[in-house]
Amino acid sequence: MMPNLNRTPLRSYLLAGLLALGLTGTVVPLQPVWAQTRALPDFTDLVDQVGPAVVNIRTLEKAKAQSSSSGGGTEEQMLEFFRRFGIPVPPNLPRSPRPDRGQPEENQPRGVGSGFILSADGFVMTNAHVVEGADEVLVTLADKREFKAKLIGSDKRTDVAVLKIEAIGLPTVKIGDANRIRVGEWVMAIGTPYGLENTVTAGIISAQKRDTGDYLPLIQTDVAINPGNSGGPLINMRGEVVGINSQIYSRSGGFQGISFAIPIDEAIRVSDQLRATGRVTRGRIGVQIDQVSKEVAESIGLGKPQGALVRGVEAGAPADKAGVQAGDIIIKFDGTAIEKSSDLPRLVGIVKPGTRATVTVFRRGATKDLSVTVAEVEPEKATQSASSTEPKPPVAGPAQALGLVVGELTGEQKKELKLRGGVRVDAVEGLAARAGLREGDVIVAIANTEVLSVKAFEQVLAKADKSKPVNVLFRRGEWAQYALIRPSR
Repeated sequence: MMPNLNRTPLRSYLLAGLLALGLTGTVVPLQPVWAQTRALPDFTDLVDQVGPAVVNIRTLEKAKAQSSSSGGGTEEQMLEFFRRFGIPVPPNLPRSPRPDRGQPEENQPRGVGSGFILSADGFVMTNAHVVEGADEVLVTLADKREFKAKLIGSDKRTDVAVLKIEAIGLPTVKIGDANRIRVGEWVMAIGTPYGLENTVTAGIISAQKRDTGDYLPLIQTDVAINPGNSGGPLINMRGEVVGINSQIYSRSGGFQGISFAIPIDEAIRVSDQLRATGRVTRGRIGVQIDQVSKEVAESIGLGKPQGALVRGVEAGAPADKAGVQAGDIIIKFDGTAIEKSSDLPRLVGIVKPGTRATVTVFRRGATKDLSVTVAEVEPEKATQSASSTEPKPPVAGPAQALGLVVGELTGEQKKELKLRGGVRVDAVEGLAARAGLREGDVIVAIANTEVLSVKAFEQVLAKADKSKPVNVLFRRGEWAQYALIRPSR
């Protein structure tokens, strides 16, 4: 049975074809294919708009007098590349001559990078690694004017630096909102790859908030970024800077389709502090943290993997004073949810030292709010493990089914570890060993229940379901972590 053409789309298609061929007596021109699809972006206006505010940065270092036969610095275009990515300098790379012994010191080329002008009175932003260790920094504008720059300040943690040149009426960039960018969105970079000034490359946002650093969720793109692009702007289709090109992922040293940029909102926050005081202050609460796995989250009743597992609390630090304990899972900081452990240092880091904040922890099946006074980041202190004290004889019991022999902690060990109780692992094998427990570990909770003694440990373990994994919170030296002891099959 033939279909009714009046009731199907086929009639419409045939009619459209006849009209296009002129068979109905009327010629209707077809639209070109390119006109029916979305046009590719045109970056020419963006280059005209942003290009004048992008600068080339050259760094120099003092060359100490030595014999002419000694090796010198690498050529200008390649030095930044090898320094940034830790690649040994090839022996056959051309080298710049050094002065003979007895000649006065003079500045030699050290590296190249990019930057962009923040304000009309000469503040310039770039990467900290571009100017690190430089004795002199030269900034060249798009109109070829060159200035000696003063380093206002740099921050290695975020890889942001601010320079100042003595000029007025300079072209500036427009700052965008990195939180508004979308994966797949077109972006453009302008910089000085391999010393080639004012080079424009383009691509798309590949991913957002990549965790590649303690304090920075980086923007991933496929924009071609090479040595010398560092410090240059990442620009959206509105002509706004949304990031600073900072890193690439590469096995060869050259661009391989993955590059990273510092979100501009993070960079501006840092630059404001650098311009005001020349340094960056960050908050800290004194905890060492780790990720929460799906299995651990389910076994302790947290539900989904979220928050930051507290593996250790620094003695006398804000978290210690607030009552945070090793084994706690911090699920909120000052009301903001912690989705993954890397969120915590970022949230704490932007808080002004001296500020009071609320830390919400998940502890043995319940949540608890603790008040903490944020301190300022300082150099990390070396931690010391508990001193070895003659242990009491181990006590055996139901734990042996899991491959554990545990013993009581001495009063001195409890005091040194700052524990109310717990049991010491004196021997381990079988299921417990496969779970990662070691001799010398201190078990402080099992099956989501705190244990203060061997007797309490055995009682909890006796009531646990032998057919299901049992979660164990233990201390190893100063740090706490979870393990899942699975039943034998």
